[in-house]
Amino acid sequence: MSKTEIKSGANALVETLANCGVTHCFANPGTSEMHLVKALDNEPRIKSVLCLFEGVATGAADGFARMSGTPAMTLLHLGPGYGNALANIHNAMRAYSPMINVIGDHATYHRYLDAPLTSDIETLVKPHSSYIGAVETPAIAGDVAIKAYSKTISQAASPVSIILPADSAWGNDGIAHEKPAVPTSANVGEKIIKTVVDAVKSAKSPALLVGGDALYDENTIAILGAISEYGIRVLIDTFPARQRRGKNIFHPDKMLYFAEMAVEDLQKHDLLVLAGTQSPVAFFAYPNTPSYLVPEATKVIELSSRQQNTKDAIKSLANLLGLNAVKADHEVAPIPLPDGKINAYKIGKILARHLPNDAIISDDAVTCGLPIYTETRNANTHDWLFLTGGAIGQGLSLAIGAQMACPGRRTFALLGDGASMYNIQALWTMVREKLPIITFIFANRSYKILNIEMERTGAGAVGETAREMLSLETPSLDFVKIAEGMGMRAESVSACDELDNVLEHALTLNEPILIEICL
Repeated sequence: MSKTEIKSGANALVETLANCGVTHCFANPGTSEMHLVKALDNEPRIKSVLCLFEGVATGAADGFARMSGTPAMTLLHLGPGYGNALANIHNAMRAYSPMINVIGDHATYHRYLDAPLTSDIETLVKPHSSYIGAVETPAIAGDVAIKAYSKTISQAASPVSIILPADSAWGNDGIAHEKPAVPTSANVGEKIIKTVVDAVKSAKSPALLVGGDALYDENTIAILGAISEYGIRVLIDTFPARQRRGKNIFHPDKMLYFAEMAVEDLQKHDLLVLAGTQSPVAFFAYPNTPSYLVPEATKVIELSSRQQNTKDAIKSLANLLGLNAVKADHEVAPIPLPDGKINAYKIGKILARHLPNDAIISDDAVTCGLPIYTETRNANTHDWLFLTGGAIGQGLSLAIGAQMACPGRRTFALLGDGASMYNIQALWTMVREKLPIITFIFANRSYKILNIEMERTGAGAVGETAREMLSLETPSLDFVKIAEGMGMRAESVSACDELDNVLEHALTLNEPILIEICL
């Protein structure tokens, strides 16, 4: 179609996004979005994926962006639909994931009647949108779509919002636009890199804290390995968006989650260099514990910001230090099947025994996550996706987007039983789309992380009411029945050999499966 052809606002918006290379729309539409649904019906370049909850749609769009580097579109129904989607938009914002959230609104002449679903959508989306485009007339639909796409893929990639009133969707003055030029990240100046080199050489115990897409790339990680061998300790954010890891890949240390442990760990360093991340702070405030994790005696300097080309900056830093990338190449002994009572460390060993090459792991496992992460460092090469924003419940949804972005790979979703219930509707979409995702549910029948935090915050002794608030018993959740109710195959295991056998069989299936692990 010619870009000057007049069409509906909905068609202009959808066609423009398709011209920009948007290939997926994760949707939970309502009445106000019916013309958008029809526009998607007319656009074969965009695959529409129905999600039974808006948080599944935005979590899937986040996973898609993390693995593909390109934005997906979501379709949400008015202010309440956006509200349901918000937790995973928050996580996507912290992951710096490009995402185009299209929110349908009442017709412009209907908004002022205060109908039951009326809300101030622009105010709702503002805290989590780097761009807000209100399509007040169909004539500007294509222009708003272009601006939204350009902003979401900019150097500070993040979610954007398009608000489309119903009459702007059905009106017939829209014009589709072509894809704009894609911006590139700015390189760090040579003077800054030389300043960092001088600081590193003068420091007694320097450390480099790395975040962003430098952790996605094996070549950059190999350079980080050389920097580590030079004598600079390499750390990564506690919860980066994504990390490439596995046997024969350099494995940096991780910033510790608990604030007092992180402060103690950083005290050994007199210099902290930031690359593609910010200076670390505690997740929460605790009595008698600092919120800023870097000791006062430790100097902090920045090699690159999140908006700059961190991969190039790390390469330049290594060049000025006279370093070459270090490619590990060592044999990893076969991992024996653990025995005895099952726990998170043994689950990690079992997963490592069977993890296919180039797998993707969506980690929302909370207390089980770190032991499994530790035990899989020498598994086959894989990508690990983290809970960047701390809003638990994204794991199933994130796995959907990751699997759809990389259909030739195998995705695993790791979740605590409490976290899994936030977006449990994602199981239905996995079955509907025939996505071969393997889900582990760690059934410890409690919000275990909150039991730990109750002690750490000094809130006092746990009484009957507090115990009930942190327990998932009476009744216990039956994840086999929940999964089967959505059409998914499911198994429950409680021993190491049972998990090993079920996982081995699951990998022969080209369909989703849920494995409940009773701890």
